Amino acid sequence: MNNSLAPTKLIGNQDSLPIEMPLVGFGTYPMRGLEGSQSVTSAINLGYRLIDTAMNYDNEGAVGEGIRCSGIDREELVVTSKLPGRFHERPQADFALRESLWRLGLDYLDVYLIHWPNPSQGKFIEAWQALIEAQAEGLVKVIGTSNFTVAHLETLRQETGVLPAINQIEIHPYFPQVEQLKAHQRLGVATEAWSPLGKASAPYQEKVITEAAKAHGVTPAQVTLRWHVQRDVIPIPKSANPTRQEENLDIFGFELSEAEMAAITALGRPDGRLFGGDPLLPSQMIFC
Repeated sequence: MNNSLAPTKLIGNQDSLPIEMPLVGFGTYPMRGLEGSQSVTSAINLGYRLIDTAMNYDNEGAVGEGIRCSGIDREELVVTSKLPGRFHERPQADFALRESLWRLGLDYLDVYLIHWPNPSQGKFIEAWQALIEAQAEGLVKVIGTSNFTVAHLETLRQETGVLPAINQIEIHPYFPQVEQLKAHQRLGVATEAWSPLGKASAPYQEKVITEAAKAHGVTPAQVTLRWHVQRDVIPIPKSANPTRQEENLDIFGFELSEAEMAAITALGRPDGRLFGGDPLLPSQMIFC
């Protein structure tokens, strides 16, 4: 087994101490129960240090148990959870964060994200102010967002003076989010990718990916994850299979060429979203 740790980079908000963010994380949706906790333990023991969950995944308890069973010191991990849209009002946001901590069995979160902007509700600024307060209280180290557009990020900065340290969005070869990534880099916002392999729409049969995999002696999934990392994106792949968990983490021993990178990005499609989850629309996804 590889058992190596991913490289890290510093991320943080204004006036907060930065944290060392691993360049690859472990996604946990929809893992639950014993299988979920065992998968988290396996991932941590293989070298994952960034663990991603959310209240709406209904698996924070399993994730917390997996963390405890791993035997790894809490301080070595970067644990992320997310605020549901139904708790955007400030008192409810405080309740949701504390509930997540209780379910996880943790005293603090390393990263806490607003899961969805819920524009029809129009309270994401209030939610953000609650996260700023939670950070000042020491309940969370770094605060950020998920599924926010550039306009949403700019609104948070204008209204509060604090930009998210990170924005977790849908990115995969069929939906590369080129312009959003440019904006994140301009704003100094780190980017995480959910569903980085594209789920059922994984592009493993695309010629540019199979040829790159053959050239570098790796799998199509490893090529795809390496494409993310070289774009300065932190992918959070999910797998309950220890062999795949190990492969997904083992992507730092090769480098894609500029031509390979460009060809994979060119796989992008106008209809590339997996679930039609446009952040500008009232969400009907699980994230609410």
